[in-house]
Amino acid sequence: MTSLPQAQFATLAIGATAQRIGISATELFNRLKRYGLVHNLLFDCYDTLHAESIDGVIWNIQEALRNWEMKEGGKR
Repeated sequence: MTSLPQAQFATLAIGATAQRIGISATELFNRLKRYGLVHNLLFDCYDTLHAESIDGVIWNIQEALRNWEMKEGGKR
């Protein structure tokens, strides 16, 4: 079960990452959800990620998404 702090963290992380790469938060959420990254990265790795700087969180999200999309031959 996802806690309120985890949900708030995920919202912040998705919003900040979307802004950094110039897309809407909804589009980023849908792309992350497609690969299970909302749950597997943002919620399951919450204890590690929430202790990082926002730049570190954004980098992790971008790298994970880039790796999954390249693996699937999707967007870069």
